[in-house]
Amino acid sequence: MSKKILIDLSKFRTFDKKSCDVTPPEAFFSYPPNINGLKSIRELAVFQFTCRRCEDAPCIHVCPVEALEKDADGMIHRHTNLCISCKSCVTICPFGTMMSDFFDHHRKKELYFDLTDKEELKKFIIACPIGAVTLVDMDENPAEHIYKLNDKVLIKELVWSTEKTVK
Repeated sequence: MSKKILIDLSKFRTFDKKSCDVTPPEAFFSYPPNINGLKSIRELAVFQFTCRRCEDAPCIHVCPVEALEKDADGMIHRHTNLCISCKSCVTICPFGTMMSDFFDHHRKKELYFDLTDKEELKKFIIACPIGAVTLVDMDENPAEHIYKLNDKVLIKELVWSTEKTVK
């Protein structure tokens, strides 16, 4: 088993930006190419695992430039090339899914780290809130709230679901 990157989204949510005046970094894989703009690992994870996929999707309706859309599975996607960082979607989301610091990176590309590069990966881990990103020898483990984002990245998150647990 090869090492994987484990990102704990709760560490980013509890990161106190005001106390240290630092914007949490973002990371991406340079593949696959995406016509909708650069997608950060954390943004992909939030939309896949945290978003409640509202039926009426107020975030989509409030966007003045139509930068958000819902796919066939109900997952929201942001077209970063269209987004103007107005944060209307952040304000209207009834569940606080979107983190406003996503938009801090809209024009600050120096805050992105390429996780396909070993040196950049090390720098990313150091730049993140303490304990937010680690290298692990494990696979997806839903019992511990750890889910596979892709072959190299695991996400730790409490996933919201509409399914009822039967006891």
